[in-house]
Amino acid sequence: MNSQHGVAPEQAEDVAGFLALMRQLKDETGLTYRQLEERAAEQGSVLARSTLADVLNGRSLPRPELLSTFVRACGAADREAYWLRAREALADPPAPRSLPTPPPPAARRRRIPRLPLLAGLAVVAVLAAWALAPQPSGHPGAAPPQQAVAAPAVLPTGWVRIRPVTAPELCLTDGRVRDQRYTPLVAVQRPCAEAGPQATLLEPLGGDEYHIQWHHPDYGKGCLKALPDGPGLGLLEPMDDCTQGSHFHVEPSGPAGSGTYVLRVDGQGCAGIAGDGTGPGTEAVMAHCVGRGGQVFFVEPISRPTFSAP
Repeated sequence: MNSQHGVAPEQAEDVAGFLALMRQLKDETGLTYRQLEERAAEQGSVLARSTLADVLNGRSLPRPELLSTFVRACGAADREAYWLRAREALADPPAPRSLPTPPPPAARRRRIPRLPLLAGLAVVAVLAAWALAPQPSGHPGAAPPQQAVAAPAVLPTGWVRIRPVTAPELCLTDGRVRDQRYTPLVAVQRPCAEAGPQATLLEPLGGDEYHIQWHHPDYGKGCLKALPDGPGLGLLEPMDDCTQGSHFHVEPSGPAGSGTYVLRVDGQGCAGIAGDGTGPGTEAVMAHCVGRGGQVFFVEPISRPTFSAP
């Protein structure tokens, strides 16, 4: 099924053209709406055939998450980024460059009489002195205060809590695998009020790399490792020897200042909540990076825990 890779979404000049290319992509797969729905379900996503039919026969751009699911169900996951960029370009086209409006003919004919040189210099000097002089607060001539510009959020280091955006009342902490396929403690999401006495610390390793450390008054310190094989494949387990801990790239995700990040490990993808689950006890697992849903986390500073960390 390689013919769909010939569909070039960047060629769409408007919404109608984009939807036509989506229909072409579907037609080239030879799959029905029901089969696309089933294929999306096999990939862990939802693509209701009625919704997809409405989109393909409608006049509006699909939501980004629906578009991603549709493209992957069509077997064109390697083209997903192209489709999303083409959609974004149509949803937010660049503003047309406005040309300066020429003055009316009468204005072009007007001339401003020149001041004598010395008088002009004097006026400039007076204006400059007034502008540089401090103005009392509330003075009619005082310049209005500048609006504060929101700076991008700076990743907090030290003691933090990590919360999935899909279930912000839950925190990443220790727990057991629900299907019992792996017995050691691993990273799960649980209510933040129940996450203690364990505390989480981000240890900088240089650049955007960090150890995610867990400190517990009974178990001591452990660094999370994304398990690369075995029965715990993809799970995150705290290791007593932090030299075995994974180097997590903590990368901003979402609007500047949102305080949301993805946790990526070279060669192993991104950490996220399994199946984008919102229930307490759902494990954190490594998966292909998509930068949305359960792979996006709030990382927030907290006060130092009351116990003495070993």
